[in-house]
Amino acid sequence: MNIIKDTKGQGAAEYILLFGGVIIIALVTLQIYTNYFADSAGFSAKTDAEQIRNNLTTKS
Repeated sequence: MNIIKDTKGQGAAEYILLFGGVIIIALVTLQIYTNYFADSAGFSAKTDAEQIRNNLTTKS
């Protein structure tokens, strides 16, 4: 009957669930922002960086 009252592994299980939740949130966020980093959405990190560089070099 000591098995029912044993809670030693509870903390580890909670940490595993917490880290799993954080990983899932990170993956969902990455999936959402994938279109921004790809050229298919009309926005492109590469194009944005080039525009910033051009604006900085032409104004100085």
